[in-house]
Order: sequence, then C-alpha cells, then structure tokens
Amino acid sequence: MATLVAPNQKSPVEDVEALHKAFKGWGTDEKTVIAILGHRNVHQRQQIRKIYEEIYQEDLIKRLESELSGDFERAVYRWMLEPADRDAVLANVAIKNGSKGYHVIVEIACVLSAEEVLAVKRAYHNRYKRSLEEDVATNTTGDIRQLLVGLVTAYRYGGDEINAKLAKTEADILHESIKEKKGNHEEAIRILTTRSKTQLLATFNRYRDDHGASITKKLLDNASTDFQKALHTAIRCINDHKKYYEKVLRNALKNVGTDEDALTRVVVSRAEKDLRDIKERYYKRNSVHLEDAVAKEISGDYKKFILTLLGKED
Repeated sequence: MATLVAPNQKSPVEDVEALHKAFKGWGTDEKTVIAILGHRNVHQRQQIRKIYEEIYQEDLIKRLESELSGDFERAVYRWMLEPADRDAVLANVAIKNGSKGYHVIVEIACVLSAEEVLAVKRAYHNRYKRSLEEDVATNTTGDIRQLLVGLVTAYRYGGDEINAKLAKTEADILHESIKEKKGNHEEAIRILTTRSKTQLLATFNRYRDDHGASITKKLLDNASTDFQKALHTAIRCINDHKKYYEKVLRNALKNVGTDEDALTRVVVSRAEKDLRDIKERYYKRNSVHLEDAVAKEISGDYKKFILTLLGKED
C-alpha cells in the first residue's frame, strides 16, 4: 500500500499559480512547494508540470532546481519525474558511481516488472541517447558485467507456473556455484537472469529445504566480491523486495551519518506503491516508527518533505 493519498485536485491551474507565486520575491516559499507537490500523485504532478510550462513558458522541474538546494532539491526533482524517467536517472547516477552503485541497477532490474524495466530502458535511451545495456557493459567487467547486463536485458515471463523438477536441479546448481566462490558463475547468472520470479522463488525455497539454509546465507562475508554482493542483492530483491527495502532504510539511518541518497531513493520511488508495508516491516524489525527514526536523523525542508511522503506531517 502507498503512503501518498492524493486529494482530488480542485484545479491544477490553481496549483500552478500557487507554485509560481511561491517562487516570487526574495526567498522561495518552500512550505507551499511541499504542501502542493507532496500531496499530488504522479498524474497530478505531470499535469501541473504541463500546465506550468503552457502558462509560464518554463519547465517547472528546471525552476525547482534553481529555487531549491541540497537533499531537498534532489528529493523534489526525483519526485517530479515520471517513474520510468526517475529510474533512468537513478540508473545513470549508479553507473557513474561504479561498484558503489551496482545495487541500484540490480534493484531496478529485479524489483520492477518486465514491462516496467522496458519503460525504464526507453526512458534511459530518450534521456541519454545511449542504451542502458551499453552503459552498464562499458562501465563493468567480468562476472559483474555478465550479471548486470543480463539483468537489465532480461524480459522475464510473468506467469505463475512452476517446474518443481527444474527448481530442484537449479537449486543444486546455485549451491555449487555459491560454494565454489571462485568457480564458474555462468550458470548462476543464467538462472538469475532468465527464470521467472515465480520459478526463482520455488528454486530459493528448494535450496533452503535441501541445503538447510537460506541461499543468501553463505554469499556475504568480508571477502565477498562485487559480483557476490550484486548476486546477494538480486536474490533478496526477487525473494522479498519489501524486506530488502526495509534493510536499505535501516542501514541508511543507523550508520554514522545518514545516507540521504538511499533514504530519498526508497521513499520517493515507493511512496505511491508499497511504502506503507515497508514502514510496517520497519516498525516490526526495529520497534520504532520509520517517521520517528527519519525525524531524528534529518532536518529542514528535506525532513518536512520526506515526512510528508511518509504520510506524516512534521
């Protein structure tokens, strides 16, 4: 369930005029920006952007970039983009970040549906005049390149059919691949990048039944490579993406110095999807409400905006 429940918009023109007024004078009226944009769904936001340009001959997103700053500006900018375009931007930033950004590519490829991944690839192509596969391949090497290119290229079958025999065979293949950390990973890559999510869940369950531990248990240790970390992320995103996102938020808030980029990415991209469920998981896991944890770690207009998207006014 989403945390954003947008009200019926009386008039997008009124919103546009109020935003334009908020930009006038010496300082921006950030409160109005948050009050309007933080309570509008994706269709309403796109309508506001379109009408703003029609009336004032200016792209609202560019105006927001010039009026706002820091983490607040970055969060509002990403919120204003259509989901596929937002993920294209996130993917491009991740590629530029090298190994620190691999998990974001994996998230996009493994959490989204086949149709959504296709939309992201189109948006990427439109925005950067290159393919996502091309940029991923150019900036990676070896096993990690094979895995990431395979994931963003995949068009998974979305049905519910399960082949139990195949699940057993491939659970054993994955076990061998993971056990031999320096071994041949081609088969693991093939399985992770071609099978449907339903089939993979059956394989992961069979792995646990046959080998007495979760498939992710033995993947990570101090000597883990970028490939093993990416494989771990892929399995977690396919297995239970809400549980995965809860951990991303937990890590973003508990480490020394908040990881604002991770916090923004999860809140902005899941607010209209399943952020309420992720919040519930966060509370069960940490015995503290996500809003309260966020409120302690960040400040200013950024804090007000993130709390608004979390469904709590500051």
